[in-house]
Amino acid sequence: MYLFSPSGAVSDPAALERARERLRQLGFRSAVDRSALAVHERFAGTDKQRLAAIARSLKQKHPIVMATRGGYGLSRLLPYIDWKAVADSGKIFIGQSDFTVFNLALLARTGAASYAGPTAVFDFGGKKMDELTAALFVESMRRELEILSFESPDADPVDARGVLWGGNLAMVASLAGTPYMPKIRGGILFLEDVAEHPFRVERMLMQLWQAGILARQKAIVLGRFTEYRLAPHDKGYDLPSVVAWLRQHVRVPVVTGLPYGHVKVKATLPVGGKVGIATEQGMAHLVLEEHH
Repeated sequence: MYLFSPSGAVSDPAALERARERLRQLGFRSAVDRSALAVHERFAGTDKQRLAAIARSLKQKHPIVMATRGGYGLSRLLPYIDWKAVADSGKIFIGQSDFTVFNLALLARTGAASYAGPTAVFDFGGKKMDELTAALFVESMRRELEILSFESPDADPVDARGVLWGGNLAMVASLAGTPYMPKIRGGILFLEDVAEHPFRVERMLMQLWQAGILARQKAIVLGRFTEYRLAPHDKGYDLPSVVAWLRQHVRVPVVTGLPYGHVKVKATLPVGGKVGIATEQGMAHLVLEEHH
């Protein structure tokens, strides 16, 4: 596994070493890009340094390339990345949060799949590692995870197949109208976010709706929306209000409860992979690998 920092600077080098040891215990030998701990302003190095790290990741021997962390910075790099070279490398790219724009740009420009899932420092470098997150990651990398089932008490009825895509809502919305937004029809769109007040979540969903993106999907799957603070004048307006608004205006089945987001327990999801989704009796089932 090759660890690189395409976005924010790593604040704790020791956390990266803990992540390497945990990944080793899970069966993944790792190498760290030479600029993974670089710092330039809030970024893990200058734009030039981070672009060079992406180029190096394509040529090294490890099959899996994982971001050390999210943050901000990949949006700056999108026009300067050789997306065909990324796709042709055959590497498995994985990350979360800011990495959403990398996942989606790769899909939009080449049709190649990548993964939304753990990042080295957040998920493997802390004082404790979540065992379920680790197990889901390992099974996904081995293509052994066939069905991801999760509780979704208020899920709309749905039984559909399509391309799985999405990620961090703020990053998805930021790509609207750009060449890096995938043109997915009949897809399964999954979304999460962190530290965004519900009205901001609603506003970004409204942007995607008014751009015609939501109506083209077969299902909208909501992960975790965490770490926001309500104000007294919200007067009961919270995320359930946003979901109710979404259901009222977008005639697409909505499924809640996906274990994905800026949280300890997260699934590893194939962005650009063909999946199935079905709901029944308060449960949702995401079919990731179909065996006939």
